[in-house]
Amino acid sequence: MTVMKTSMRNFFAHKGRMALSAIAVLLSVAFVCGTLVFTDTMSTTFDKLFAATSSDVTVSAKGASDSGETTADNGKPPVMPASVLGEVRKAQGVKSAEGTVFSTSVTVVDADKDSLSPTSGGPTIVGSWNANEARTMKITSGAAPESADQIMVDADTADKHDLKLGDEIGVISAVGTHTTKISGIADFTVTNPGAAIFYLDTKTAQQTLVGESNVYTNVNVTAAAGVSDAQLKKNVTAELGGDFQVKTAKETADANQKDVAGFMNVMKYAMLGFAGIAFLVGIFLIINTFSMLVAQRTREIGLMRAIGSSRKQVNRSVLAEALLLGVVGSVLGVAAGVGLAVGLMKLMGQMGMELSTDDLTVAWTTPVVGLVLGVIVTVLAAYLPARRAGKISPMAALRDAGAPADARAGWIRGVIGTVLTGAGVVALYLTAEADKATEGSLWLGLGVVLSLIGFVVIGPLLAGAVVRVLGAVLLRMFGPVGRMAERNALRNPRRTGATGAALMIGLALVACLSVVGSSMVASATDQLDKTVGTDFIIQSDSGQLVTPQAVKAVKSSPDLARVTEYKWTKADFTTPDGKTLKDTAITAADPSYATDLRTETVAGKLPDAYKPDSMSVHEKFAKDHGISLGSKIKVAFKDGSAADLTVRAITSSDVVIDAGAMYMSISTMAKYVPADKMPLDSLVFASAKEGQQDAAYKSLKSALHDYPQYTVRDQTDYKDALKDQIGQLLNMIYGLLALAIIVAILGVVNTLALSVVERTREIGLMRAIGLSRRQLRRMIRMESVVIALFGALLGLGLGMGWGATAQQLLALEGLMVLEIPWPTIIGVFISSAFVGLFAALIPAFRAGRMNVLNAIATE
Repeated sequence: MTVMKTSMRNFFAHKGRMALSAIAVLLSVAFVCGTLVFTDTMSTTFDKLFAATSSDVTVSAKGASDSGETTADNGKPPVMPASVLGEVRKAQGVKSAEGTVFSTSVTVVDADKDSLSPTSGGPTIVGSWNANEARTMKITSGAAPESADQIMVDADTADKHDLKLGDEIGVISAVGTHTTKISGIADFTVTNPGAAIFYLDTKTAQQTLVGESNVYTNVNVTAAAGVSDAQLKKNVTAELGGDFQVKTAKETADANQKDVAGFMNVMKYAMLGFAGIAFLVGIFLIINTFSMLVAQRTREIGLMRAIGSSRKQVNRSVLAEALLLGVVGSVLGVAAGVGLAVGLMKLMGQMGMELSTDDLTVAWTTPVVGLVLGVIVTVLAAYLPARRAGKISPMAALRDAGAPADARAGWIRGVIGTVLTGAGVVALYLTAEADKATEGSLWLGLGVVLSLIGFVVIGPLLAGAVVRVLGAVLLRMFGPVGRMAERNALRNPRRTGATGAALMIGLALVACLSVVGSSMVASATDQLDKTVGTDFIIQSDSGQLVTPQAVKAVKSSPDLARVTEYKWTKADFTTPDGKTLKDTAITAADPSYATDLRTETVAGKLPDAYKPDSMSVHEKFAKDHGISLGSKIKVAFKDGSAADLTVRAITSSDVVIDAGAMYMSISTMAKYVPADKMPLDSLVFASAKEGQQDAAYKSLKSALHDYPQYTVRDQTDYKDALKDQIGQLLNMIYGLLALAIIVAILGVVNTLALSVVERTREIGLMRAIGLSRRQLRRMIRMESVVIALFGALLGLGLGMGWGATAQQLLALEGLMVLEIPWPTIIGVFISSAFVGLFAALIPAFRAGRMNVLNAIATE
């Protein structure tokens, strides 16, 4: 009880000094709990949606995916004859059945041909209005579509694009463009997680999405009273036979949930990983806080030992303070985590994914995880300072209070740090020497961990050398004030090393990812310059296939020297070694593609692969299956007959663009696949006549004006799009890393604040002998800048090393160019100086306000 009373007294006596450590715990726990609440809420939202939209039993075509989405190479949804509806109605236990048509391979545009698709990346769905949809949609204005010139839109999409009744809408599918007008607006009775939904009447949906009547993509079946879904499925299957997919409501919901579960798991564990980084950074803050508090209470602890307190009691007293800090920070963090989750939901709403707070899900495990994690991390971080406190002898009460005599890191620490760093360097070297990316990635992970720990351990030794260099470059120009700032930073290398290490971790990751991202862009750009011989690439950013009408429009464009069609499908391969490989991708293109993409071959010539009944394979495939020039491969096309194709070329596997592709000519595919089953083009390439690039670019855009689902890009546009994609990903990662950097800034603030308290008497004496308030504040700011730049130098150097090593793994995948983004690196380094200045504002202000006489009288 005495130990707890002492701990409580010390905790509240130093509550101001504990505040920043508590904030670090709060932020880390909030990020963990916020992530869990947010992802659980998303799961709840999708569960409710899928449960509400699934009929008791759903019948779909054999070629449909588990979630019912379009998989056909012709851009149309897999369908079944309308006669299936009558057969389903005959099955025992069927109360009602209704045929529907829907597709996600569509683009919907307004009268100005601007896309109405969600900006969040959610699907655009066009389907027939039916009784099953009426369960989750309520018509709020207008009426449901009843004729070809009517369409109904969901209220969220109408609000976002300012649509109203009577507005013209264009539905673009593989069949063509269907123009209609809004007849009604319907609101969701469940949460809409970001889809844009449009409804046509059934007959119009059949013609618009499939191009023929008397077909359905799904039949929704409702069970009669007393009939279970499982029994109904059994009865319907018995009536239809095995030519169709038949699923219960639960099976349909599970299949849909599986589609989104992968994305949500990636998001969840990525965010938890960044929360872990923030916790790691927070550990340094907590260690520094308790180390300095113990140092400042040396005399007090010595007196406690002199009057009978044992080492264990002193140790437990400090750990009890850490426990209180962990509990307070974690409890506040759990509450803040719920608020963070709500904020993320609002942010997703701004991006187009509507998540209702009515579905907010806080599982009992979430606060438990937050509390346990926060408390354990805080107590473990305080263990070393607590042990140090327990070793203070009673004789310490006779000495002046102050920092213990550990100004230099021990030689044992130096040896351990050097060994760990050396082992990390060796692992990184083995990464660079690896022959396979999978093998190298293991060495890379080990090298990153060991080098990071090694730098943390050896930080105090590095602090002395690095701070002196920084002092000579930056601080000496400030005269005596600069020299005092340098000496203050060197006074306790362990403290400076720990504070700098907290900033080092976040900046190392920033530097590493910057190098990897820049190298990926530079490598892909280099590959484009070396291998792509076409001027323009035409494709749909939403993944929609290129229709024959659009291809015809491209070919009619003047100023073009050639147009190359490019399509792919899946087939069953029987290789010379007797193996049958199911659903293997094969690419069909015009012979001019050999010029449009200058792919390196290791045997034969690529143009020969486009001869009749010929193909190419890539080098790895050839080695795995004993294939050489002249080998025969039996290719059984999914929607056609089998062909015996001769291998005329073997391409290099060390490429980035079209890596692993196997080529044949479109004419060869057409020989074995019926015309109505031929896959649509995935891409179309076009090359301008000599000197007509600008004119061809304009004419192509003009020719595709009526096909807004496709984008025309020249090589510059393509490179910019690639750079933007990687840049957006990196910006998102930097945003998540910002939490760790914020915690590191709190560490700098806390270190300086406690350092000012520790040096109260010294500051008073300096003020007494003539140091002005302005000079005092400048000294503290300069000390902070040096600590921040020390952490930045270590972090950026370490991160660039990691990034350069990671690029060696990318080189095994064909990304050969290493590029250091010096503007980013220099910008981060300069920003670190401003971070130091910002962190020192409050400590410097408090130091300047000290009463000189009171400060001198402080013991």
